[in-house]
Amino acid sequence: MKILIIAPAWVGDMVMAQSLFIALKNTHTKCQIDVLAPVWSQGLLARMPEVSQTFVMPLTHGQFGLKARFELGKTLRDEKYDQSIVLPNSWKSALIPFFAKIPKRTGFLGECRFGLLNDIRMLDKKQLKMTVQRFVALGYKSESPLSVSYDLPALHVNENQQKAVIKKFNLALEKPVLVLCAGAEYGSSKRWPENHFAQLAKQKLEKGWQVWLIGSEKDQKITQTINELCSNECHDFAGKTNLTQAVDLLSLAHTVVTNDSGLMHIAAALDRKVIALYGSSDPHFTPPLHVKAQIISLNLACSPCFKRECPLGHRQCLTDILPHQVIALFER
Repeated sequence: MKILIIAPAWVGDMVMAQSLFIALKNTHTKCQIDVLAPVWSQGLLARMPEVSQTFVMPLTHGQFGLKARFELGKTLRDEKYDQSIVLPNSWKSALIPFFAKIPKRTGFLGECRFGLLNDIRMLDKKQLKMTVQRFVALGYKSESPLSVSYDLPALHVNENQQKAVIKKFNLALEKPVLVLCAGAEYGSSKRWPENHFAQLAKQKLEKGWQVWLIGSEKDQKITQTINELCSNECHDFAGKTNLTQAVDLLSLAHTVVTNDSGLMHIAAALDRKVIALYGSSDPHFTPPLHVKAQIISLNLACSPCFKRECPLGHRQCLTDILPHQVIALFER
């Protein structure tokens, strides 16, 4: 059985999709799982042993590109897939498997995708409260009872990959590593203040830890501010790694303190000790998928608001989480 997954466009969602891949392998032991995904995700998918082959989505997030979708779908006809599972809910995301003439095209109704999908599921948000549950439910037959159980994502990193990143950045691991993931691509309403991160970093530096700052190019101003507040004693990797290298660096961490972000999900899938900070988002909807992950959320009346910027202008859902509250979780 050959299955094509139309993957999501966010890092965290890509990690959570691995739970679907595991479910498919549990149901169809010898199935081949291929994934159509953005170019940035190729290294991440390479760390998922359930995935056989990947195809690069030639269009960026939000780009329509009807002709490109038709040409790619036409090319994929030669793969002779038995089923496609479309994880995004957009209308355009269902076009490629339709053009590829895949006989069974599974997904939630989303943007009225009648015709494009022929195995349409109606989403029961009360039954499937978490994103990962919704992904996994698409791996079962439509007549099956909705399952809320799932296997945790588990990214694979081997010793050679770790050695390569250690050599590239000339790292020493005699001291325990605290990784701070201070960015959040979605918006500032998901970011713990830089001075709070810096206070946390300084306390751990004084106790003999080393502190790594990991993020994308967009996070460089944030990590630079944190590092400056720490007298530049942190290792600032923001914008200096690709996603694959960031995965390898995270695999070397003792503890990861992070906003609700893609890197949070990666750290959890690497079996790291994760302390996750939630403000505008809902820890019940997209939590770090690890049994020992620790979550701090103040549960204010105004949160979760799911806004990119705080509509009230104060971000108290995050600013009122103090560094000593995070420090207290290190020993648990």
